[in-house]
Amino acid sequence: MDRHAKIAGIRPPDRRLGEIAEKVLNGARLTTEDGLHLLRTPGIAFPGLLANFMREKLHGKATTFSVNRHINFSNICRNRCSFCAFRRNEGEPGSERLSSRQIVDKALEAGRTGPAEIHITGALDPLFSLCDALAVIRELKAAMPLSTVKAFTLVEIDHFSKMSGKPPEEVMALLKEAGVSAFPGGGAELFGEDIREKLCPEKISGERWLELAGMAHESGIPTNATMLYGVGETDEDRIDHLVRLRDLQDRTGGFMAFIPLLFQKGNTCFSGIRAAGPCEQLRVYSVSRLILDNIPHIKVHWVMSGLKIAELCQWFGADDVEGTVHEERIGHEGGADTPMGLTKDDVRSLIERSGRLPLERDGLYNPVRTR
Repeated sequence: MDRHAKIAGIRPPDRRLGEIAEKVLNGARLTTEDGLHLLRTPGIAFPGLLANFMREKLHGKATTFSVNRHINFSNICRNRCSFCAFRRNEGEPGSERLSSRQIVDKALEAGRTGPAEIHITGALDPLFSLCDALAVIRELKAAMPLSTVKAFTLVEIDHFSKMSGKPPEEVMALLKEAGVSAFPGGGAELFGEDIREKLCPEKISGERWLELAGMAHESGIPTNATMLYGVGETDEDRIDHLVRLRDLQDRTGGFMAFIPLLFQKGNTCFSGIRAAGPCEQLRVYSVSRLILDNIPHIKVHWVMSGLKIAELCQWFGADDVEGTVHEERIGHEGGADTPMGLTKDDVRSLIERSGRLPLERDGLYNPVRTR
């Protein structure tokens, strides 16, 4: 206890937290029970302090970001996830499917040199095939060869596989050959069967998502991972999700970053649910950093968290912030009141206001050399 107080400056509120602190300071792995205690302990100061210790041990004072462009190729989806305000039926007002030319033009809006990262996701569109996806990627790489293309969630990979009759490994290989460098982390939601049945019964299972992530990693394609929270899940749901990601990372090492996604309840059937407040958000980031000892980066998606929480999260485990984005639609369809995008200077300012050092990166977490 005295040793912890000397190092952290704050005495652990209880003996159990003191034992957890000892593990963190010695680089030992936390258990499921440790994670549950961290989620349930009153106050956020001590868990945050431990998460910041780990964050600075891994990354020092720096916070990374990318100049990126989000593009949603379609919102026409065969699935009907209860939490999603983005999806539309074919022909419904607001439904949209972009052509490959429109997608490339959106990417080029940032200029011919383009952003360092192009992020493409959409929906399980029955009329957007694997051939369409490959054509889009080839056109993008031809127009912007220096950009990193992070395209199509693992749920979309499964969709392309079923539509084309090709195994997922072949779909991934074809996308990689066309120019995809990484897969986004969307579609993970929460892995527990009960909560997933409530949220997205038609979506692939949590086990299938993890299986596909493993395939991607074995194919040499890194991915991100996400967790949707604030949808009425339990503490057990959250820790189960984190531990399953950690277990897969032990086997493959292919996750680049973990991104907690705060649920946006507007225009959904969950409008009456209690929103996760600022302290709860910071607790989720802290526990994520402490449990996921083998995933290099914890990213804050400012679109959903809000800009103020994005500043604070950098002292509660997060070492990376979402970049310029330029046109975010999925969170905003659910009621996010953040900007649709930020300038590079805006992102740098957000990081500097938190007292961190902004470092620009590409889509694979390589530093970008700037003049």
